[in-house]
Amino acid sequence: MARRYEVGDHVSWNSEAGRVRGRIMKVHTADFEFMGRTRRADDDEPQYEIKSDKTGHVAAHKGSALTLLKG
Repeated sequence: MARRYEVGDHVSWNSEAGRVRGRIMKVHTADFEFMGRTRRADDDEPQYEIKSDKTGHVAAHKGSALTLLKG
């Protein structure tokens, strides 16, 4: 099972543009709509909405794609 994250955690993830950093804004534990698509989530495998520090873009990822940053 992937690490559990909380709102406000500072994390990083890989994107087409390289490594991105941001803060978790929402934790989803049920299926939800994101950018016109249904994203699957549940208690065992939540998905996280994260706002990029640099661009303000919001992305959604599973916990397995994230790395917790210190500070």
